[in-house]
Amino acid sequence: MSGCCGCGSDDVVFEGMSKAYRRALWAVILINGAMFFIEMAAGFGAGSMALKADALDFLADTATYALSFYVIGKAARVRASAALLKGISLALMGFWVFGSTAYQVLVIGVPEASIMSTVGVLAFVANMASVGLLYRFRDGDANVRSVWLCSRNDAIGNIAVVIAAAGVWQTGTGWPDLIVAAIMAGLFCWSSFQIVRQGVGEIRAAAA
Repeated sequence: MSGCCGCGSDDVVFEGMSKAYRRALWAVILINGAMFFIEMAAGFGAGSMALKADALDFLADTATYALSFYVIGKAARVRASAALLKGISLALMGFWVFGSTAYQVLVIGVPEASIMSTVGVLAFVANMASVGLLYRFRDGDANVRSVWLCSRNDAIGNIAVVIAAAGVWQTGTGWPDLIVAAIMAGLFCWSSFQIVRQGVGEIRAAAA
């Protein structure tokens, strides 16, 4: 795929300057905002840290997409700095996910598997809608790419939540929830590294 999403040259990096991308971003903001409230309520009801973690990821992504929308058309350094902020916050969320899930498993108790699986499937459908909207914009500058990586991570995370629910139901323990949360945390941190690396490169290029 061309780096500019159809601009006609692979040397041009797509910066989000298209009406189609803006429409897709608005739709994804609404989807993620709604799913945060739905999944967080379910997470408290089920006592599942995997669901709560995924809900917070929806919230973080809503803020990420809103910030991404705001910096479209601004200077390259501004866009890259916004991507850096999103990358760092993604890493922090990864550490929070693992720590809070460990507390759930070791201190609080076993989550409710049936609620985990039901809401996990609903969240997966919502995230696949977002992935479908953003797929053709997956390449671009750090700001655009951070949006794609967040959406992709959400879809993977939802599959992981359903797997965790099956594991909790089979074993009667919270350890599958912890293992899945650890994998999600690792994914967050890896995506954070990719975003930060690209953002730093773009800031250096802008300064040069």
